[in-house]
Amino acid sequence: MFALMPPGIRSNHVPTGTKRTRFVRLRTLMGEERSESASSVRLLPARRHELILREIERHGGARVRDLVTVLGVSQMTIRRDIDILADQGLLDRVHGGAAAAPNGRGAASAEEPGFAAKERRQYVEKVAIATRAADMIRPGSAIGITAGTSTALLASEITHVEDLLVVTNSMAVAEVLHQQRRSDLAVVVTGGTPTPSRALVGPMAEATLASLHLDQLFMGVHGMAESTGFTSPNLLEAQTLRSFIEASTSIVVLADHTKWNTVGLATIAPLNRADVVISDDNLPDDAVSTLQSECGSALIVDGAVLRR
Repeated sequence: MFALMPPGIRSNHVPTGTKRTRFVRLRTLMGEERSESASSVRLLPARRHELILREIERHGGARVRDLVTVLGVSQMTIRRDIDILADQGLLDRVHGGAAAAPNGRGAASAEEPGFAAKERRQYVEKVAIATRAADMIRPGSAIGITAGTSTALLASEITHVEDLLVVTNSMAVAEVLHQQRRSDLAVVVTGGTPTPSRALVGPMAEATLASLHLDQLFMGVHGMAESTGFTSPNLLEAQTLRSFIEASTSIVVLADHTKWNTVGLATIAPLNRADVVISDDNLPDDAVSTLQSECGSALIVDGAVLRR
């Protein structure tokens, strides 16, 4: 996810008889470094909260153990800080740390969280969505799988589908498929410039897609809303996904409930461009109604089944 340098603690050498003062060299989350007396390093809660939020804005998430090291407080204190900020809607609690809230601070339209931060969010729901999507794939198909955490899980769910050709712009998806080592699976990676979400985008990816004809496209999105359609925080990724859509006969969007009314910088396509949207049962009723009227079909999966 990210690497944080722990603050070095050292005592200055002073002549005998001179008062000895302990100093701490503090590397802050803003990249500043300064020496302060140990007592001044004990940050007030408001300052800790600010630093935690800044780190999440910059990296899309933060691990408890890293925040403990940098801020010099206990795990209990960090977890309590995360609970307070989550209750204010400023971040999401995830296993082992925190991630940017979809509609909170750190969720600006051009903000693009890293893959590691996103894969922890709504994991159970994403597995259910991926499992349902895998059931839609027919043996002998040529399919596209775009970058995303739900689509990466889909790649793990298609081992039972025979004779597949998969075109992807996702490094994570390509790695999952390569590990399957199947003789009846062909994988085409588009090439392109990598993004924080491990997508390959840009002219090279678009040129690869321009000459292809895919039976189905399984597309992950940053957000979806009635007024803006499916969106991405990355202009180049939005264009690459439009190329995927143009190359595909059927469009299936994988999007958990948190994607509703999350708006990225660039529109990929209007909602009615999708043939199917697969989401989870935490999606609001009004969103389900909108998707059913705009798209060909809205499939709602029960994530609770996987929690039992």
